[in-house]
Parts: sequence; C-alpha cells; structure tokens
Amino acid sequence: MEVYWLEQTEADVPPDDDWLSPAEAIVLKSMRFEKRRADWRLGRWTAKRALGSFWNSTASPLALPEIEIFAGPTGAPEVLLSDTPAAVSISLSHRGGRAICAASPSGGALGCDIEIIEPHTEAFVADYFVAEEQELVAGASLGERFPLLALLWSGKESALKALRTGLRLDTRSVVVTPMEDSYNVNGWSPLTVRCIEGQVFHGWWRGADNFMRTVVTETPAPPPVLLGIEPYFPQRSSRYASITGD
Repeated sequence: MEVYWLEQTEADVPPDDDWLSPAEAIVLKSMRFEKRRADWRLGRWTAKRALGSFWNSTASPLALPEIEIFAGPTGAPEVLLSDTPAAVSISLSHRGGRAICAASPSGGALGCDIEIIEPHTEAFVADYFVAEEQELVAGASLGERFPLLALLWSGKESALKALRTGLRLDTRSVVVTPMEDSYNVNGWSPLTVRCIEGQVFHGWWRGADNFMRTVVTETPAPPPVLLGIEPYFPQRSSRYASITGD
C-alpha cells in the first residue's frame, strides 16, 4: 500500500474561491463562522493540491474545480473527479493554521492527523488514554512528555479516521504504541495502533515545527511520500484527460 502526503498552511490558500467546485462553493456559503470557513477551505485546498499532484505531478497546473471533496455517509472525505467517483483513499486533518492530506491509490483504510505539541493536564491523560499509554507517558522525561502525548493522541485520531468513526468512538478503544528502537526514514518513524476489537493499524509519525503528524493504514506500508506541487494558476480550464495525462 503506497501512501502520499502533503501539508499546507493558511498562507498557501488563495484569497479567491475559483478552485472550488460548484457544490463545494455552496457548502462554503452555508458556513456562518469565519474560523470554520477558514479551516474548511484550508483542508479542501490541501486535499485538492495533493490529489492534483498525485494524479499528474509533471503536468501543467490543473484547474482544481474538477476535483471535488465531499463528506461521505460516515462523514469521512470522498472524492469526485469530473463528477465521477475517484479510485483513491484520502484522509484530512487541520490544526493551528496547518492542514495535512494523506492519499493512497489502494482504496484501503487510511487515516491521518496533525496536532500541536502542547502541554496537557494529568486529567487529560487519565480521561483519554488506557493504562498502557499512561505508563508510557509516566516514564517519559519532561522534554519527551508533551511530544509523546501529541503522538499518542494523533495516532488515535488517525486510527479513528481509518475506522471511519472519528471521535464518535471512545479514544480508549484504540491503543497507540510507538515501535521500540524505532528507526527514522525521511523524518518518519513507525507506530502501531491496536483496536480493542482486534484490528491492528500500521503507521508512521513525524514531529517537526512544534507539530506532530501521524498516518495509519490497514496493511503495512512504507513511509509516506511527500508530494511535489507546482504553482497554482486560477481559472485555468481543465478536462479529465488533462488530469490523467491521457
């Protein structure tokens, strides 16, 4: 299973909305609160840029309105390409003015998350983590504690997204374990997430710039591959053939 990823910030998002599909523009217009609008635009922008690169990284810049991201029946993101369901799995996350998108052509379960590395209380640890995870946190040094908490929380969020439940499911129903003597590949180190019902997700984590990112899949996968993106030119016409390169 191959996984690709891209991260963007609010500064990367253009001020206009020409890159949205007509349906997406309607969804945006229905949002009342500015922060919700900004987070939603950032997530959609990151996903569209990731998918545009994923499908044709060497082509001329794409007209992004033909790539439409919508919430499926479970709330998880799904993709239309020129109004046709696309054979791709994606996951989105945003936090603190940044967004991450993970994408895979396999169609398998996939989840990603980004979190700020920040202080948390003992009550937070007791309420949301199982005993095994609490022991890991208790054994961490002062400098390791908050990055580890961000890793564990982010891994849970990624797994719950892969399960297509999100935080509707108790965070203690999934247990995150960073691999012992973990190695690092292009900034990513391995982890596993065990569900109480028996399913195991395989994943990777990456900490940098005071943010923690995690990606999990239902089958073992190499570290996520960073997508390269070209400059965006708004209002450029595009067809399905131009996206696929056919």
